[in-house]
Amino acid sequence: MNIYPEDRIFKESYIRIAGVVPESSVDGPGLRYVVFVQGCCHLCDGCHNPETHDFYAGKVTDLWTHVLELRSNKLLRGLTLSGGEPFLQPRPLALLAAEAKRLGHDVICYSGYTYEKLRQASDLGQNVGELLREIDILIDGPYIASLKDSSLSFRGSSNQRILKIKDGYMTDCLEELI
Repeated sequence: MNIYPEDRIFKESYIRIAGVVPESSVDGPGLRYVVFVQGCCHLCDGCHNPETHDFYAGKVTDLWTHVLELRSNKLLRGLTLSGGEPFLQPRPLALLAAEAKRLGHDVICYSGYTYEKLRQASDLGQNVGELLREIDILIDGPYIASLKDSSLSFRGSSNQRILKIKDGYMTDCLEELI
């Protein structure tokens, strides 16, 4: 499985983003720094962030800009990577996630891919394993409008799972995230 559009691979220290929310309390537990990456191949019907789909929109930022933001706000609990599709830019986001963890933050990542697809890509030697190893929680699966469930915490549809990740491997499937 090749999940990377070859003409859209970004250099290691740059991330194409749709935007940033420097202090969010709705994208995971606690106060979080949220990076919305630009570019998505899933194109889920009813997507909450359709403006993030276009691979050429948004802006290119240096990942160290985000590291400085994470360092400067002592109230933050963690980093959330959302999209777009974070696993289309795994290398720079893995570096950002590693820095966040070094600062004592937890890392949550949303993906339209299932954990199983990401593991398969990682086992084939693709860079997704780097990002998987740096995240603590993966919220996986595409948004499916017919399965929409507003009662779910941090998920839009009932097919999406909250997975605890350690060293790139799922250790638990959680009902809630606290």
